[in-house]
This record gives sequence, structure tokens and C-alpha cells, in this order.
Amino acid sequence: MAESASTPADQSLDFALLQQTMPSHASRNRRALFWLLGLLLLLLASVLALVLYLNTFEADEETRSRAAEAQWLEQSVQFHFRRLEDDLTLLARQAVRGAGQSDEGPMQGGLLWREAGVVLAHGWLAAGPGSDETRGPERWQRDWLAQPANAQVMATMEATTRGLRRSAYAGLMLQADGSLSDVVWVAVPFFDRGQFVGNYLAAVSLQRATVALVPTWFAQNHRVHLVADELQGQPAEGADNKLFRAAMNLPGTDLFLAVTPFDVPAATVPRIFFLVALLFLSGMLVSLWVLRRDFVKRQQVQALFQAQVALRTAMENSVTIGLRAWDRSGKILYVNESFCKMVGYRAVELVGKSMPLPYWPAEQADELNLVHRGIIAQGTQEDGVEVQFQHHDGHLLDVLIHEAPLNTASGEQIGWMSSVLDISERKRSERMAARQQERLQASGRLVAVGEVASTLAHELNQPLGALSSFANGLMNRLRSGRITLDEVLPVVERMERLSDKAGRIIQRVNAFARRREMSRQRLDLVVFLRRALVQHLTQRQVNLELLLGAAPVWVEADALLLEHAVQNVVANALHWAQQGGAAGRVQVQIEMGDGMAGIVVGDNGPGVDEEHREQIFAAFFSASADGMGMGLAICRSVLEAHHGRIDVARDPVLGGARFTLWLPLSDASTEATAKQDNEA
Repeated sequence: MAESASTPADQSLDFALLQQTMPSHASRNRRALFWLLGLLLLLLASVLALVLYLNTFEADEETRSRAAEAQWLEQSVQFHFRRLEDDLTLLARQAVRGAGQSDEGPMQGGLLWREAGVVLAHGWLAAGPGSDETRGPERWQRDWLAQPANAQVMATMEATTRGLRRSAYAGLMLQADGSLSDVVWVAVPFFDRGQFVGNYLAAVSLQRATVALVPTWFAQNHRVHLVADELQGQPAEGADNKLFRAAMNLPGTDLFLAVTPFDVPAATVPRIFFLVALLFLSGMLVSLWVLRRDFVKRQQVQALFQAQVALRTAMENSVTIGLRAWDRSGKILYVNESFCKMVGYRAVELVGKSMPLPYWPAEQADELNLVHRGIIAQGTQEDGVEVQFQHHDGHLLDVLIHEAPLNTASGEQIGWMSSVLDISERKRSERMAARQQERLQASGRLVAVGEVASTLAHELNQPLGALSSFANGLMNRLRSGRITLDEVLPVVERMERLSDKAGRIIQRVNAFARRREMSRQRLDLVVFLRRALVQHLTQRQVNLELLLGAAPVWVEADALLLEHAVQNVVANALHWAQQGGAAGRVQVQIEMGDGMAGIVVGDNGPGVDEEHREQIFAAFFSASADGMGMGLAICRSVLEAHHGRIDVARDPVLGGARFTLWLPLSDASTEATAKQDNEA
């Protein structure tokens, strides 16, 4: 009942009749939900494991970092002290051989040697008789005598260098008041040809050496101080959980560098990982709720999509318009059944084909290729493109193509979608209607010309009869001897020529009215106009100017009919030129354009009003009180019979009317004009 109460608008949008009943997916949905719950539990366990792992990883990373820093510091101390020993070896060689005889280059020295305040004293201690307190540098003697413990470790150092033939250290040195200093002595032995020669000694301030050895980037995050068993008040290892030691590894000493890292903010990366995991967990909870609702919507959308596909397929199969999709390279992507029926090919024979296409006429392949290239580049206008296709059986059909862009979901154009309409019947009807219209127009013009011919015959019979009677009278007078032959004969001959000419005009017009072929001949318009208008050059009331030029202009025309048309237009111009306020002027010239020659007749008369320009060539329309209204109508019929036309406008120079009689050029004149254009 609810469906029957729906409005027609609702029914037009309802696809329920096309939608098939979807099978129940409840069990499948429950299985998917169980899988999602299991995945959620696995995710929770993973988060807990990640928290435990991150705590352990953070402690291990801190321990590893301490070990690496201690190892790096030990290696750095050993490197620089070994470099100091090398520097002292060089000084020992110089001391034995003399500074002037040293073959070593200038001494550059390592970091400890160059750093101010690190090496407090140095000097050569030669092997020989005498007690050690009386030999060597001054500071060496002072430290030897300061405390017996100093003398003991210094003697041990000297014995070590002599016996083990390597560098040795002594310290830390006690001061005279019993306090412990930061000074150690280093002794570098020197042997010459296997014989012990002596030691080169150097007193080193370990505090200054420590400052020099620790780089700035390390000191920014750590506090480094010297540690020895003899030093009192130093924090023991383990008193601070962050403190660690780095052994200095100086032979003969038991010294360490205690390193205390500054308080560094807790690592944010593990906590970020934890927050991300919690965020994902929250998103998973929300997704479970949204996904359950989305299942139902997807099923509804899928059913609607299937219904729309079925509807679209039915629409494509029912329309008679051919549909064709192709990409931008001209390859066909899709055709419907109507298009296949239109061209007589199966879809498998067309899809995938590129230009030239199988349904193109062979003789029009090049033209169609250009047309379709233009369609691919720019599409079609609103009116579409009319071309011809060839059916599989060989007959031609006219089609009208409209194109629409074929875009992807992202908006990128990949080709064009064409609607192809078979307009063969319409074109055939249009051609038949055009031929019928042409026949009607020709019949109308022939009726008008026939009427004119009849009128001309009727009007010219009386003057022709008068001319004939007058000629007979003159001949009678000649026979009677009342007038001399020299006086009369030229007049009579002229009257006879006019009579013959009038008769020929009547015959030509009547022949044209009866649709007989005209007597066309090749004419030079320049010579023709000069001959036809010679009688008007003596007109005193109006100045007739012939601006014809010297080059010949060839046309194919009936001389008598064309002369009649030109005479009529020129006489009309002479008449209206006298109506102007100034002295009458008429200009006759020839123009060229688009394979046609134009006889231009302009005057300085009042011109043709805008509202009369459409009617001026109609039969029986005349702007003159005594005119019949047939002159310009006859001129138009004569020009159209020659496949030309007659135009009227306002003359830009003289200001009056400007009539142009257009005639097709003959082949020779067309070739000459093209040659002149190429040379230009």
C-alpha cells in the first residue's frame, strides 16, 4: 500500500524493481566480526608487549650508550697520549743528535703538546753516573726531592723504560705539603744502536689534558673529572646510577676519567610509539562500530549499482543512436549494438582498431583522417560534424557526430565519447527539397523573364515597324531621285542595323525564357564594355568615366544578354546621377575576387534606401514614377543564368548607388590571376 501511494516522481527514481534480493550475509558478517575482535585482542597484547619492551630497550640503550661513550673516551685518551709519546721521541732524537743535525722536519706536535698548560715541563735525562735528583729538568729534580714516594715512582718509571724499552708514567705527584697534585711524569726512552742513551721527560697536567681531550659536543652533555685511588672525596662508581668510568691506560698509573651525564629529557620516541598505538587502538574501536554499519550501506549501494548497470545496458540496447568511445590516439575503446548495426561490423571487429577505421570510405580516407584528428584535438562544436561512413556491404551513409570528453574519476581526459546519428534519410530529403526549390525558383524566374520577353516583343514591334516603314520610304525617295544616295544611305544602314539588333535581342530573351541554351562565347570585359558604352560617352548632362585598365579580363557569356544587362544598369545610373545636386558623374570599373570578375557601376545620385535594397530586384518594383520595374529584375535573371549575381551598395567615392555585376572568370583568366598572385 505504501508503494501504491508514492508519487510519480518517486517512482521515476525508484530502482527497487530492478534490484535483486541479495542473499543473507549474516553468518559471514558474524565471522568477520569475530575476526575483528580477535584482531583487537591481538592488538591489545601487542601494546602491552610494546610497553614492556620499550622499558627494557630504554635501559639497555642507556647501558649501551654508556659503554660506547666510555670506549670512545678511552680510545681518544690513548690516541692523544701515544701522539704525545711520539712527539717526545722526536725531541729525544733531536736532543741526542743536536737540534742543528736533526733530519726531522719542523715539529708540529699533537693536541696535548700544542694545548697550553698541558705540558708543564720537559727535558732530556741522559743515562750516566750520578743520582737522579741531580740530573734532568729542574721540575724533575724538585718533584724527586719533594716526597720519598715521588722518588720511588719516578725511579720505577726510569727502570721500566730502560728494562722494557717502552714509555712509562709516574704519578700522581705529591707536593711538599703531602697533598696530591694532578701532575704525572712521562718518560720516553731512546736507544742508539741498541744502547740505552736516556729518557726524554715531560710533566703533564692531567686536569688540563682532560679539558683538552674532551670535545665541546661531549662536554655539553657530560661532566668529566679525573679519578684516582689516592684522590679523596670523589664519588665512587655506583653512588650515582648515571656515573661511569673510562680507564686512561697510562702504564705505571691507576687513573680513570669519571663521566657523569647531565640530566637529559626522557626519550620521546618510545612514548610517541605508545601514544600512536593507543590512538590506533581507539581508531580500531571506532572502526569496528563504523564498519558494521558500513556493511549494510555497501550492500545497498551494490544492489543500486547493479540496478543502474542493468538500466544503462537496457538503455544502450534500446537507443538507435550509435555510441562510440575512443582514446586520444584514435583507438576505439567501446561501441554499442546500434553503432555495429549502423556500420555492419561486429564489436570485436572494431574495438581496439585505430585510424584508418574499417568503416571509412577508401576514397575519403585522407579527408576523414584530417577530420577525426581535429575531433581528437578539439572535439566538436554544438552543431556536430557531418561525415560519411561506408557500411560493410559497401553503401555509403551520412552521419552526424557529437563528441563529449571521456574523463576518469580523477578528472583526467582519456578520450572522447561519440554519439553517431544516421542522417542519410534526412540528407536525401534535404537534397530533394533543395532540387525542388531550385526548380521552383528557376520556374519563377523563367515566368518573369517570359513575361518580360513578351512585353519586350510587344513594345518593340511598333518601333521596329516604324523603322521598317521609314526605311521603305527612304528607299522610295531614293528610287524617285528626290534625295542623293550619299546623304541617305548611312542613315538607312544604321536604322537597319538597329532593327536587326532589336530583333536579335527579342529572340535571345525569348530563347532564354524557353530554357534554351544561351550562345556563350569567350569575352574580354575591357573591350566589351568599351564597345557597349561608347554611345553613352557623348552624354552631356552626365560625365561617364570608364576606369577599365589595360589587362584583359576573360569571361564566358552571351554577348547580347550581357550587353542588355550592362546597358540597363548604366542607363539607370545615368538617370539617377542627374537627380543629384552636383554635376552628374558615373564611373564604370572592373574588380576581381574569388574567381569572379565584377562590373562596378557607381553614380553620385541619391542612392538606394536601406528599406528598398531587398526589393529593388523584384519584378514590377520601381522607384521611378514612369518605370516598369522590370529592368533590374531582368538583369538579375541574366546574371543568375550566367552563374553570377548582382549586388547593390552605397558607393564610397561618389556617394550614390553602386551596382556590381559578378561573372565567373574563364579558365584562362583564372590561371592568369593565380599566376599574378603567386608572383606578388
